[in-house]
Amino acid sequence: MLLGFIGVAIFSQTLPFTRMAVAELDATFVALARALVATLLALALLWQRGALSAAHRPRGGQWFRLAVTALGVVIGFPLFSSLAMREVPASHGAIVIGLLPLATAVFAAWFGRERPSIAFWAAALAGSALVVGFALWQGAGALQHADWLLFAAMVLGALGYAEGGKLSRELGGLETISWALVVSLPVVLPTVAWMAAQTLPQIAAASARAWLGMAYVSLFSMFIGFVFWYAGLAKGGVARVGQIQLLQPFMTLAGGALLLAEPLDAPTIGFAVAVIAVVALGRRTAVRAAPGSATSATSGPSAASAGLPPARSR
Repeated sequence: MLLGFIGVAIFSQTLPFTRMAVAELDATFVALARALVATLLALALLWQRGALSAAHRPRGGQWFRLAVTALGVVIGFPLFSSLAMREVPASHGAIVIGLLPLATAVFAAWFGRERPSIAFWAAALAGSALVVGFALWQGAGALQHADWLLFAAMVLGALGYAEGGKLSRELGGLETISWALVVSLPVVLPTVAWMAAQTLPQIAAASARAWLGMAYVSLFSMFIGFVFWYAGLAKGGVARVGQIQLLQPFMTLAGGALLLAEPLDAPTIGFAVAVIAVVALGRRTAVRAAPGSATSATSGPSAASAGLPPARSR
């Protein structure tokens, strides 16, 4: 349980540290550079496990599925959440992204051609209504630009986690996220190099605080968190360790308050409690895979993470 708790705690601080980084660095640079740094760790892990040999590499259609996973969790979620963190507090993002587990379950059911129960859809609709209501309340009756960015992050993240969850049953959890990072390298490397050249004065002027945020999301959110998460699942089991995820939004709220001095008011905490209650209900009514199909996923760590792992039987 402790290993899983550490993993969730790491993921929960992704938005606060992202906000810290994008305060001084270009948001797109932060999103893609973190993937580049994490890819170096991924290559080291794959080499250490002997997974770079031809006999252990992904094959055939697995490469396309890795590309879909990378689109969602390596590029899509980090990019849109980083852009959003320029405009809204981490606490706001924690509430909106809090539905990521249910969104992942929807994609998992779709990919598995399953039919979720009425109770599941009721939980999903209730959660969506809560999140939209929170966004409207924060935006004085209108959705903010950042809300649309967060919605995009959630959808792409859910897509990546659901596809990655299926693939992890064939390649292994850490291998899946590692190969997804490697697959993104041809896009990430030249883009980061070009952006670094274009924003060199901004990069040079960034404070230690901004680089601390960058280091955290690169090393911890994008990679180290996965090590603890999958180790926790292996030792404690999905059912027990997965329940720790319900604490993640509250950890994000606490991180925003402690690291960024973001104010916490009663309505925000109330919305967080309501969203987590709906997610918990959705998990209890999660769809089951039909005989002969892959087990559906309810979600991996919710992301207020950019760094959420590919969905386990989550």
